[in-house]
Amino acid sequence: MNLFADIRSLVLDSLATLVSEGTLPDGLSLDAVTVEPPRDPAHGDMATNAAMVLAKPAKMKPRDIAEALAAKLADDTRIASAEVAGPGFLNLRLAPSVWQGVVGAVLQAGTAYGRSDMGRGSRVNVEYVSANPTGPLHVGHTRGAVFGDALASLLDYAGHDVTREYYINDGGAQVDVLARSVYLRYLEALGQEVAFEDGTYPGDYLIPVGEALAEAKGDAWVGQPEEVWLEEARSFATDAMMELIRTDLAALGVKMDVFFSEKSLYGTGRIEAAIEDLRAKGLIYRGVLEPPKGKTPEDWEPREQTLFRSTAHGDDVDRPIMKSDGGWTYFAPDIAYHYDKVSRGFDALIDVFGADHGGYVKRMKAAVSALSEGRVPLDIKLTQLVRLFKNGEPFKMSKRAGTFVTLRDVVDQVGPDVTRFVMLTRKNDAPLDFDFDKVLEQSRENPVFYVQYAHARVMSVLRRAAEAGIACDDATLAEADLGGLDHEAELAVARKLAEWPRLVETAARTNEPHRVAFYLYELAGDFHALWNRGNDVHGLRFIQEGDAAASQSKMALARAVSVVISAGLGILGVTPAQEMR
Repeated sequence: MNLFADIRSLVLDSLATLVSEGTLPDGLSLDAVTVEPPRDPAHGDMATNAAMVLAKPAKMKPRDIAEALAAKLADDTRIASAEVAGPGFLNLRLAPSVWQGVVGAVLQAGTAYGRSDMGRGSRVNVEYVSANPTGPLHVGHTRGAVFGDALASLLDYAGHDVTREYYINDGGAQVDVLARSVYLRYLEALGQEVAFEDGTYPGDYLIPVGEALAEAKGDAWVGQPEEVWLEEARSFATDAMMELIRTDLAALGVKMDVFFSEKSLYGTGRIEAAIEDLRAKGLIYRGVLEPPKGKTPEDWEPREQTLFRSTAHGDDVDRPIMKSDGGWTYFAPDIAYHYDKVSRGFDALIDVFGADHGGYVKRMKAAVSALSEGRVPLDIKLTQLVRLFKNGEPFKMSKRAGTFVTLRDVVDQVGPDVTRFVMLTRKNDAPLDFDFDKVLEQSRENPVFYVQYAHARVMSVLRRAAEAGIACDDATLAEADLGGLDHEAELAVARKLAEWPRLVETAARTNEPHRVAFYLYELAGDFHALWNRGNDVHGLRFIQEGDAAASQSKMALARAVSVVISAGLGILGVTPAQEMR
């Protein structure tokens, strides 16, 4: 049940009637007609822009259309009133029975309430995290992991066929640096003194890797040149780091469907095939680029390069794909990787990158547009930095990694549920402050606690009812007489429940899972307000002593709240609290 979609259908049917009666002309497009919550709740329950968007093509005054439409809508029993406002906006108020029906619909559907077929099974690839396999995940990766995982769950909930993917950057020079670092730990494990120089990684996390390598190889590599051990050490170290990364992701509740190795693109003809595809489309050429911004001609040495004509697909400048020594630029394997995604038949691609990849967006979009001939859209979501605080002051924990705060540091401090919810309390492209004290605080200012407390309160009511001998299973509550839910505080909660299906589709359409966290906080607020009103108004208490039927009606509303909270938290990857401790 999507009440907003249902009322929009009613509006469209009423407009069709006006056309058939000759009040409106034939041939009007109704695609832009919407039904949404009004900006000011005092104006009504819903508002439609029908008269405003149809006035010009119908060559009529908006108010005339609105008044005719209002008269038609008033004939439907679901519409309590239809009021024309301003130049032609139409504000609707729905009958209490409609909101009571929402509660019943939630209980009938369970956590499937709000699920959508909007995606129609379209195949979407969501690539996220994709950290270099040179160490444990840090707090910045944590935000990308949570955002990407919640987005994938949201799209699945909205009817898409989603693949979660991690791109292993194991083909670049940084993996050689990792191998050299592990070799130093290998020597150290055999009792030699070592010094970490030339940008090698000094983190303690490589100590067990070096020890494992020493156990496997003994002293066979001691004193040997790089050509003897580098390739095998690189493979050994990469495997060890990816196992560490998988363990870190599991601690956060993230499980990938696909791990794709960049290295698999080299020496296999896959990069060449992607570039050849672009060449066949006339998009690869030899040319000379203009000096970059900020460079004067005197500071710039023009040279002929092999270029991808990315400007033909919306980029600012064309991009080099081959170095002067004949090797591929870092952009070439990324083109090949996305060529592989397109070849796998995905209908849409989403990449989740860190904030430092902002300059990479246009070129990657251009590449996918060219490779798919505009058929496959690519949406790149950038996640901004996370700033850590404790007691309001910048906070740095022990750095097992040597240079940064790890994902496991954060999860071990506050748990995966808190970590995930807090990471979604800001839009992905806005900086996020993570205060270790505030995220564990039991107050309204802490959205994690506030939402979980609402769910736990419902669970406590159901336990108390069961102890009092009142049947409160979902099947019984779904059949309860909901006609008694007529107080404004109760209807306010039902109205918020009605927004959930629409919210899911809006969030999925815009690739914005933070909207789910915001919605849950608002729903919890309406529920807590109703709970607190019950302290003063006996008739609003969820358990009405001596009246099982009335109690079941009230508990049906409470249970509906917990169902939607549970569904929303499920999208975010958070376990609903059964009780607060």
